[in-house]
Amino acid sequence: MSTKVYQQIQQFYDASSGLWEQIWGEHMHHGYYGADGKQQKDHRQAQIDLIEELLNWSGVKDAENILDVGCGIGGSSLYLAEKFNAKSTGITLSPVQAARATQRALEANLGASSQFLVANAQEMPFPDNCFDLVWSLESGEHMPDKTKFLQECYRVLKAGGTLIMVTWCHRPTHELLLTPDEKKHLHDIYRVYCLPYVISLPEYEAIAHQLPLNNIHMADWSTAVAPFWNVVIDSAFTPQAFFGLLFSGWSTIQGALSLGLMRRGYERGLIRFGLLCGNK
Repeated sequence: MSTKVYQQIQQFYDASSGLWEQIWGEHMHHGYYGADGKQQKDHRQAQIDLIEELLNWSGVKDAENILDVGCGIGGSSLYLAEKFNAKSTGITLSPVQAARATQRALEANLGASSQFLVANAQEMPFPDNCFDLVWSLESGEHMPDKTKFLQECYRVLKAGGTLIMVTWCHRPTHELLLTPDEKKHLHDIYRVYCLPYVISLPEYEAIAHQLPLNNIHMADWSTAVAPFWNVVIDSAFTPQAFFGLLFSGWSTIQGALSLGLMRRGYERGLIRFGLLCGNK
C-alpha cells in the first residue's frame, strides 16, 4: 500500500470516526432494509440486520477465531465475538479506531477475547491458517491491490474456514464499458472517500477462483441497502451533526457534503453492493 493512500485513509478515519459514533453508533457500514429495500426501521437495527442477513446468507452458524478486516471501532468484531462466544481480532489503519475499539471491548467485558491492531490488510501480521472466519465488511474498496488483499485473507484463513467479503463495486462491464460520465462519478467518490478504485463483482469472483476458494457464491444487495444513504443524508443535517462537523476537519466535512454522490450512484445503477463468500 502506498504511503500516500495509507495516510489518507488513516487521517480520514482518525478524523471522522468519533463523529460517526456520536451520530450513528458503533456500526460503520450500510443497513439492510429488506430484499426490496422498502422495510422501514431504525438505522441501528438495519445495520445489525445486515450482519445477521450476511451470516444467514453465508451459512455461518458458529466461529471460534474471527478476523475482522477493516474493523472500524469494533462494531462487527464485538457483535460476532459475543454472538459466537468467540475470540475476535480486528485490524484497521486508524490508531483512533483501534484505541476506541479496545475501549469498547473493555466496556462490554470482551477485553479478554478481543484485540484490535493497527495493521495493513495487504500485509497482515498473522501466521498462515489461523482464523476460521475472515470477515471484511466494506473495507475492500480501500485496498490498492484487490488481488493481494484477497490473497492475504485466504492465507490467514484455516482450511475449512469461511471468508465473507462485502464491498462497494461498480456495475459489471462485460456488456457495456463504463462511460466517461460514469468514470467521472466514480473518481469523485474515490477522491472524497479515499478510495484508490473499485472493481465489479464479476472481477472479484475471478480473483476468488484463482485463490482458489471453494463453494464460491456471490450476491448483489444494492437494492436492499440503497436507502441507507437517504437516512445518512437526513441525519447529517441536524444541529448535533452540524456542530460535530465543524470540529472534525475538512475531510469529514467534504465527505458529508458529498453524500449525494453515493445516493446518485445507487440510483443510476453505477454503485453496487457486492457480496462474496467461500471456503478454504
